[in-house]
Amino acid sequence: MTLAIDLSGRVAVVTGAGKGIGRAICLELARAGADIFGVSRTASDLDALGEEIRVLGVRYLSCVANLTTAAASEEVARQAEQFGEVDVLINNAGVARTGAAESVTEADWDFVLDTNLKGAFFMAQAVGRGMLERGSGRIVNVSSQAGIVGLADHAAYCASKAGLNLLTKVLAVEWGGRGVTVNAVAPTVTLTPMGVQVWGDPAVGVPMLAKIPLGRFGQPEEVASVVAFLVSDLAAMINGEVVAIDGGYTAQ
Repeated sequence: MTLAIDLSGRVAVVTGAGKGIGRAICLELARAGADIFGVSRTASDLDALGEEIRVLGVRYLSCVANLTTAAASEEVARQAEQFGEVDVLINNAGVARTGAAESVTEADWDFVLDTNLKGAFFMAQAVGRGMLERGSGRIVNVSSQAGIVGLADHAAYCASKAGLNLLTKVLAVEWGGRGVTVNAVAPTVTLTPMGVQVWGDPAVGVPMLAKIPLGRFGQPEEVASVVAFLVSDLAAMINGEVVAIDGGYTAQ
């Protein structure tokens, strides 16, 4: 028995689409048949992604945006309507600034919270209105194990992802009965180019690996496959969940 994920005819908006996990999600959803509307701060990344997605035989459009205001989210939602109705939203855009809690500046705090939490909420609001009107939709927020457990030197990041986890549950409670499911995934360290740069140093990476029962870091495709499942009909009864993709890190 095989469980095939078929997203043919559906339109997916993916933020933070240009690199890493967001890029992997776009490709996974496209392989399942979804049309992709990619959002990133870097036009060249979106152009390169588009070349790969169009080869898969689905439609692709993109938008350069910095999703730190409600107005930016509304504009992205408006542009995505070039495809028609949006069926899927993946809130993947995220940033991090690390350092000891006593050294975190207001600018650092606002930069992280505005992108990771505020931006995700107003994207969900902007796209979610149409979903609610139609009575159907799938939203997945890309959170982190850092939203479940505390990590040293990650005060703003942990706060933003913990907030995103609870936002996921609130929206699931409010919108589930109106046909829109809202879930989150919470990966451990994932070997994106940025992840390799940060965690490739043995002094940093080895202690973290020791906390992961599977003994390795994740791959972007391993996150993307779970996201594709959550937005498919196979996951129609899953709502309000934060799915840890962490090799058992948060099970201890």
